[in-house]
Parts: sequence; C-alpha cells; structure tokens
Amino acid sequence: MKKKYLIVLADYYQEISKGLLNSALKSIPKLSLIKIIKVPGVFEIPVMISKNIKKYDAFLALGCVIKGQTPHFDFISSSTTNAIMKLSVENKKPIGNGIITCLNLSQARARKKKGREAAKAVISILSQK
Repeated sequence: MKKKYLIVLADYYQEISKGLLNSALKSIPKLSLIKIIKVPGVFEIPVMISKNIKKYDAFLALGCVIKGQTPHFDFISSSTTNAIMKLSVENKKPIGNGIITCLNLSQARARKKKGREAAKAVISILSQK
C-alpha cells in the first residue's frame, strides 16, 4: 500500500532547505505519494502539520535555525521541537524532525543532508506493526 508523506519545508535558508529536501526525497520509497508545503520559518511547521494531520501517514519537518545574538534561537528551537513531538505522540503518526539547529551557516551547510536521517526514521516507524 502506498504511504502518503507530507514534507513541510521552512525555506528561510533556501540553500540549506534545498539540501535537506533533496536528501530526504532520496530516502522515501519510490511509489510513495509526497506533497511538499513551504512555510516561511520553522516556527510555522507544527501548525502546518497540525492542519494536515488526518490527510497523511507520515510527516517530515525540514528547516534550519541558526543562532544569533539573542535568545530567540533557544525559544524557536525548543518550542518547535516540543510541538512536533506532541503532535506525533497525540496523533500516533511519525514526524521526522529534520530541523537542524546550528551556530553558524558553515555548520548548517555541513548538515544539509540530515533530511535523509529524518526520512529514514519515519520510514522505520511506518514499517513497525
């Protein structure tokens, strides 16, 4: 049976987002149905997943947060991660967290293939009975 995946992609850092998306797409089984929705930043990812939670079997949250001079990084990273976990547990659906948190752009560039890991985690959960 074909599985339906929703990928919610925060494209604030477009170069990084593109790498995360491409690496994730390479790991999702070929016959799967995939929809990609772009949002401005990672903070918007949980609400977009929530709006679509009944329509898909699994989700990938992809994006990047880079630490700046203020505590904004900590608030965004923590609240987004907590919201994603809550959605996953409450709805009993896998959500791969491919949101990378980095101190600078060079760290983000080095991690832009992490979308693959999020996709593999979701696929693993879907295959469990």
